Amino acid sequence: MNGDARAVFVKACHNSGPYAPGCTGNKKDFAVECRLWHGIILKDFVAHMQYEQTPSLPIPDESSAAHSARVADHIRDSIRSAGGQISFAEFMHEALYAPGLGYYSAGATKFGADGDFITAPEVSTVYGNVVARQCAEVLAGIDAGGVLEFGAGTGKLAADMLQAFARLGAMPTAYKILEVSADLRERQESLLRREVPQFVDKVSWLTDMPENHRGVIVANEVLDALPVERFVRRSDAIFQLGVGLQNNEFVPVERPAAALLAAAVADIEADMGARFADGFVSEVSLAVPAWIADIGDCLRRGVAFLFDYGLSRREYYAPDRSDGWLRCHFRHHAHNDPYIYPGIQDITTWVDFSAVAGAAVSNGLDIVGYVTQSQFLTGGGLNVEMENFAALPLPQQLELSSQIKTLTLPGEMGENFKCIALGRGEVPTPSAFQNADRTRTL
Repeated sequence: MNGDARAVFVKACHNSGPYAPGCTGNKKDFAVECRLWHGIILKDFVAHMQYEQTPSLPIPDESSAAHSARVADHIRDSIRSAGGQISFAEFMHEALYAPGLGYYSAGATKFGADGDFITAPEVSTVYGNVVARQCAEVLAGIDAGGVLEFGAGTGKLAADMLQAFARLGAMPTAYKILEVSADLRERQESLLRREVPQFVDKVSWLTDMPENHRGVIVANEVLDALPVERFVRRSDAIFQLGVGLQNNEFVPVERPAAALLAAAVADIEADMGARFADGFVSEVSLAVPAWIADIGDCLRRGVAFLFDYGLSRREYYAPDRSDGWLRCHFRHHAHNDPYIYPGIQDITTWVDFSAVAGAAVSNGLDIVGYVTQSQFLTGGGLNVEMENFAALPLPQQLELSSQIKTLTLPGEMGENFKCIALGRGEVPTPSAFQNADRTRTL
């Protein structure tokens, strides 16, 4: 979808109501585009951040502030062109993905000490090693099976997994990375040539979903950054939360929800068995079904491992979560104001894994398993990775111990991050899901 087509589509489907009549042929394209731009989306739970009120956030440097001002002007123009307001999904899309301007398309550092967040692959090589072990269990039963990774970020996970595959004697026929950012592809290829030059010939880069993929799909923190609609219940009606301008500043505005959003909220309430309380605010991802449908169209036989921070529907829409799960990340500080620092801060939401599971079943995929990150690691081979721990020098023991705590402890990443595995065809249940499966909670 080119820039002009995207602008027309987003305006029609978000300003007139998400996926309004006349847009049904393109709503999947919108989800696909967001997914592809997600190639540089990598983020972490607040374990490595401070949760801050906005007045105490770091002050952007001069260059970042100037860029944010350009992004803000771009969004203001969109709001004025749309008649004074846009949906939150459109605001989030423009802040994150506007070509050359959005947070994920402008090339600034996102992850690591110099960025805004840190992720599991950057925490420890152990993470990639265990993921590779689980992938190897699936690949063992599939002739000529390969790996497809969504959004490889720096390339760290790919490098770790390729080295692990080699040690396991389970090298896939190919390792494909879905990446539309030329800058990110260059960074990934540079890291792979530096870290694993012997395996670079196994790697190829794609800009579109492949067909008839056999093997495994790995998506580390993809779903959480698809633009979401925000809503609020007002008495007997659902209202859509959008974004307008007041004194040239971004402000939330309300309007009656379009049919698709109202229906989605009604389905959630029916599933919950009760209507939301008056004033209840939350989010719903209308892009998740299309994204999962893409997985279903792509995967002929194998397993898709989807890692993200999120919860079951009953946890996500619990009465005490009456302000939703929207979070922003800036310089390793977490807060909940999406209207400041557009273009230089991350905007994200937790994932409703029940919605993921429902979309998977609707698209002919099996739910292979659903576990916390801690359960995935401990059940998937962490003990093997730690066999030589006692032989390590003390400084390495301390460093590795700290990494494992970050990955597995409930107060860190262990409980809030989940892995859901979706399968098609006759595939074995990977060991990480055999003793602690939580699928029944979905």
